[in-house]
Amino acid sequence: MSTKASSRPSTLKVWMAASRPHTLTASIAPVVLVSWAIVNHYSKHHQTIAYTDDKFNLYSILFAAFACLIQLGTNLHNDYADFVKGADTDKRVGQARATQKGWLTPFQTAMGSTLCLVLAAIIGVLLTNMTVSQTMEQTVDWKVYQDPKAYMIFVTITSVFNAVCYTGGPYPLGYIGLGNLSIGYSGLGDVFVFLYFGLVATITVPFMYVVRIHEEMEISQVVQNELFVTSLIVAIPVGFLATGIIAVNNLRDRMTDITVGKNTLAVKFGENFTRIEYVFLILASFAFVIPFSKMKLLSVSGERNYFMYLPLLAMHKARKDLKAMNFGGKDGAALNPHVGGTAKIQLLYCVLFVLGLHLSR
Repeated sequence: MSTKASSRPSTLKVWMAASRPHTLTASIAPVVLVSWAIVNHYSKHHQTIAYTDDKFNLYSILFAAFACLIQLGTNLHNDYADFVKGADTDKRVGQARATQKGWLTPFQTAMGSTLCLVLAAIIGVLLTNMTVSQTMEQTVDWKVYQDPKAYMIFVTITSVFNAVCYTGGPYPLGYIGLGNLSIGYSGLGDVFVFLYFGLVATITVPFMYVVRIHEEMEISQVVQNELFVTSLIVAIPVGFLATGIIAVNNLRDRMTDITVGKNTLAVKFGENFTRIEYVFLILASFAFVIPFSKMKLLSVSGERNYFMYLPLLAMHKARKDLKAMNFGGKDGAALNPHVGGTAKIQLLYCVLFVLGLHLSR
């Protein structure tokens, strides 16, 4: 374990190395997708509320900020906790970690994470207060969301808790006797990413949209359920692509993870499993486009639904990453470019998905 400060980059570059903003597409892409595409589409076709509504735009912006802060907090805590737990050493093959390099002290990285998560919690409270009014708590028909206030509180608390629980470590979980609790070290990191950067990130904005509509007019349960089902379906490929980022990380770091007892799926099931997992996640996301274009969801015009195939154009971007992660592909430090590469696939996929929805109306 090295605490020696090697040629230190600028302060900005140090914090960028620790927070890894190149992976933020995992939190931004689903919010952009559902905010612009699903909500805008339903507002136009069901004549409920204008997408330009200032309050709803504020919901989308705040939730995007919430998701980004949760991810930044998770990344910073991971930088801190992997170092103090011995997972990040001089033998690390991944991209430079600020704490391990000695560019930041563990205290500084932990405090950076805390700041991000406190800000995320504040935004979560704001969203809770903005989403709920006394007259609408019983009007939303989505059975899984009988209490809008409880849902937003649940999302806020679990997101903040899971951000520090992802890697664990003595701070802050050690203060409540949970210092050994870790999602990532238990092989559940992939599940966490799929659930929170797939399902939760994609469903929450449409949920707030339905609640917002009820402040001004009634919306039928049929429309609510259609929006809910559509959000769930769209969340699957978005979650798959986000999980692909973790799969690259796990494959790259598996040899050093073994030595410190970090039981990721790559450690538990081996190299071949992780390569198969990655290829499945990426190809399944693209395969999803074909049946989705046939579904009568989002009021897509049957005469122009061929525009829904636009996300397949992102396959060209995915070729290098699929080749690197396939059998006989790259390993170790050579996989570093493909972490950000997979994040770019997700962003391009979502942008093309939105464009396809817009053109198919």
